[in-house]
Amino acid sequence: MCLSDRRIYTHPILEFKRGKEITIFFEGKPIRAFEGESLAAAIYAAGINVFRLSPILKRPRAVFCMVGKCGSCIVRVNGIPTRTCVTPAEENMRIERISNLPEASKYEKRLVSEEIDVDVLIVGGGPAGMASAEVLCGTDLSVVLVDDQIRLGGQLIKQTHIFFGSRELFAGKRGFEIAEEYSNKLSKCPNVRVLDRTTVIGVFKEGVVAVSDEATYLIRPKYVVVAAGAYENYLVFENNDLPGIMGAGGAQTLMNVWGVKPGNEILVVGSGNVGLIISYQLLQAGAEVKAVIEALPRIGGWFVHAAKIRRYGVPILTSHTILGVKGSERVEEATIARVDEGWNVIRGTEKSLKVDTVLLAVGLTPNTEIVRQFGVAMKYIPELGGLVPLRTPYMETSVENVFVAGDLAAIEEATTAFIEGWIAGYSILIKAHGMKEEYLTKRENLVRMLYEYRSAPVSEKVRKGWQLSLIPCEVSAK
Repeated sequence: MCLSDRRIYTHPILEFKRGKEITIFFEGKPIRAFEGESLAAAIYAAGINVFRLSPILKRPRAVFCMVGKCGSCIVRVNGIPTRTCVTPAEENMRIERISNLPEASKYEKRLVSEEIDVDVLIVGGGPAGMASAEVLCGTDLSVVLVDDQIRLGGQLIKQTHIFFGSRELFAGKRGFEIAEEYSNKLSKCPNVRVLDRTTVIGVFKEGVVAVSDEATYLIRPKYVVVAAGAYENYLVFENNDLPGIMGAGGAQTLMNVWGVKPGNEILVVGSGNVGLIISYQLLQAGAEVKAVIEALPRIGGWFVHAAKIRRYGVPILTSHTILGVKGSERVEEATIARVDEGWNVIRGTEKSLKVDTVLLAVGLTPNTEIVRQFGVAMKYIPELGGLVPLRTPYMETSVENVFVAGDLAAIEEATTAFIEGWIAGYSILIKAHGMKEEYLTKRENLVRMLYEYRSAPVSEKVRKGWQLSLIPCEVSAK
């Protein structure tokens, strides 16, 4: 199945400002791309379903997460194994499928090309990382913000819905607008250096090592904020690796950032806010949502989001699960069924849906790999999303001067990520400059704001997990 041109040209909210039209070559065939857009988006927009083959069984693979975490979109670009989702398209790129493991010998062997001594290192350019950088902007502390994406903003850049709440928490604004506003603000901060398309790969005795296509950095910070976000969960079902199986966040990136439709006929698995919101966004992009299914006996997200898609006639099927999909090079059919209170499939309730795409909106897992390398105390807390770092109310971990914020610390909303990022920023200012009343007052107001935001009934689970993750403010390992 080939969807000839997947680009979105008209949208009720978004305007896709594409760069100069260029030509790239996939397996020798010229395809159209636009300068600066994600290489994965350009390939997918051209109707190419198979990006690579699995190394042993040679099963087809394609985009899933669109944030460089899964490896499904790795191809050879000009002979070098490359994650296409975090690589901008450039004129005359030569792309080839990989049918085995990528070759390390194809990478240029580079030593450290720059050493950086800095006051504050921020890992992650999503809401939490940008919020910390905002607090530190214009101060006497030097800041380096490292982010592995093409654009700053994290989850915000793919969010088209309007934020609720108070004015100070962005009420009335859309996520991509907030991301653009913050990116512009940080670009004007003289003490903040942003290293985009750069990945932190490890914490060593000599410092923190980060790499990009152009350089390898050895960074020696006095304070660190790890705001590395989270990655999407997967589900086990028959043929769950076929192209057309995609994380909801990956689909949002394709659709809302790059203007490429994930598919035409879509099944969404998961009725939390993400599943409900992306279903509405798919409708806005001109796709057909065949159904939203949910294993729980109730809808997981807010009523306002569910009501929107129901008005368009999209069925939300609770107590349902996906059993499998069929297709050759791409999903062509999905089988769903009812489940009982014990999560057992009720035989005889199986139903087939003709779809070309299945989006998994089944939660996130905190991305804790880097923070664990610092040696911080961790604890498995299901209410917060899994294994998370323990921290004080001021976002400091058990390792002195190492702070965390955002989905890395607890899977929540962008609003709480901002608040935690601001708290971490003020905590660093207090550590660096002493107990100044201005900083203390602002931090306490933010801690109170966070508590009030989590007081809503929908945050009951997070409140419980938050209490389990707290450590006394005075505790830190030297």
